[in-house]
Amino acid sequence: TVIGHFGLGFYSAFMVADTVEINTKSWQADMPATKWVSDGGLEYEIGESEKSERGTDITLHIGEEGVDYLEEHKISELLNKYCRFLPVQIQFGTTQQTIEAEESEDETAEKATIEVPNIINDTKPAWTKRPNDLTEEDYISFYRQLYPASEDPLFWIHLNVDYPFKLTGILYFPKLRNNLEIRKDKIQLYCNQVFVTDHVEQIVPEFLTLLHGVIDSADIPLNVSRSYLQSDPEVKKINRHITKKVAGKLDEMFRQDRKAFEDKWEHTGILIKYGMLSEDKFYDKAVKFCLYETVDNQFFTFDEMLESIKEKQTDKDGKTVALYTTDADEQHSYIAAAQDRGYEVLKLDATLDSHFINLLEQKMADKNISFKRVDAETLDKLIDKDEKIESVLSEEQETKVKEWFETASNSENTTILLQAMSPNDNAVVITRPEFIRRMKDMSVLGGQNYASSLPDMYSIIVNTNHSVITKTLELENEEIQQKTIKQLHDLALLQQGMLKGEALTNFVKRSVNML
Repeated sequence: TVIGHFGLGFYSAFMVADTVEINTKSWQADMPATKWVSDGGLEYEIGESEKSERGTDITLHIGEEGVDYLEEHKISELLNKYCRFLPVQIQFGTTQQTIEAEESEDETAEKATIEVPNIINDTKPAWTKRPNDLTEEDYISFYRQLYPASEDPLFWIHLNVDYPFKLTGILYFPKLRNNLEIRKDKIQLYCNQVFVTDHVEQIVPEFLTLLHGVIDSADIPLNVSRSYLQSDPEVKKINRHITKKVAGKLDEMFRQDRKAFEDKWEHTGILIKYGMLSEDKFYDKAVKFCLYETVDNQFFTFDEMLESIKEKQTDKDGKTVALYTTDADEQHSYIAAAQDRGYEVLKLDATLDSHFINLLEQKMADKNISFKRVDAETLDKLIDKDEKIESVLSEEQETKVKEWFETASNSENTTILLQAMSPNDNAVVITRPEFIRRMKDMSVLGGQNYASSLPDMYSIIVNTNHSVITKTLELENEEIQQKTIKQLHDLALLQQGMLKGEALTNFVKRSVNML
């Protein structure tokens, strides 16, 4: 049909119009103007027109269901979304412009107002220009044009490829702040400056959908399914190229100005870890510049971190143990105890870190390293150096102490353990099994929460060599003994943020009465 010659894009006009008129005149002076009219069916009218000027006018007679498209704000919204960067100027009405008196024919007026065409699009957006022709302010200005309400980006990558495929664009790194709960529709896909979509999951690697910006390519098939896109060879090439460019930019930044790279880690770390988890090739490149921050705000690469902790944090079996915290404030006492022994404690408190730790233990199996949260065990167990400490309590006394704490705890999910530790260590410590806690964290992030049914198991470890334990045993008043044990038990719970509700209220009252 004749409609088919105009293309599917034109045919979509009948989604809102009952009738479409096309009035056109050729650039050839001797050719008559032609008018074509159709209601979208198989029949149409065509004949000569009285149009005198070269060009084409398309008139849509909007149907009842499409009257919203006659509203100025709706037209403006559509033009801004789909046409804001078209390579030819788009005029939408006129706008008033104030000019100086000398520019006006009216010499008595200081200023004059004239009507000028309202051009709604930028025909030469930043991504179509050469990087050497753009300043830093140009890039930031374009970002503000795309995302007016956003903070300025950290940095950006300008894509400009002519072979073996054509790809242009600018990808901006926003401030992510350790958060994956953000919109992943901030990259806009264009084809020859015509907006196509802001859902680019099949074209850009999943982890890079956290970025903002624009990509433009005529080599991406647009009229196919998402599953086809995944297997399309051109799309695969573009996907790999974008990954390579991002990894190259990050590596360059790390090597050229490490301090500036470290300062941005709060925002870039989540994206880099996400990429390492999801793309093996990105992992291979990123392992060189992925950073590990300690609670003292020092930054190490993996190899630097391993070298720093290997001497002091290797156990009796030759395995190096990397201690980490997920909340430096909540786990402060455990961190302080580790630092007293000269141990480093890493901050691994990002959303993805439970998965990331598992990945590292798998990938770095040849390094013989394991990651343990600083409160998962007592320090002597976390890094077992096979150093035996004798208990000052008799077997009978230990049995009595264990019975006391079993009564104070009164929980099926609690294990009471007696351990001979340094007298300077805490009297009572609560630890949680590393594998169960990590499973819970990972399942929650995956949206499945399959580990939620697992009991919240923990161990109460009593330091048999602490003076408060021996003094409690020496007390003759049994009621005071029980209150002391309950107080020690609740203090350990409080330290882990596990003392709540009525138990917390009773603890406060008991503490006041004991003063």
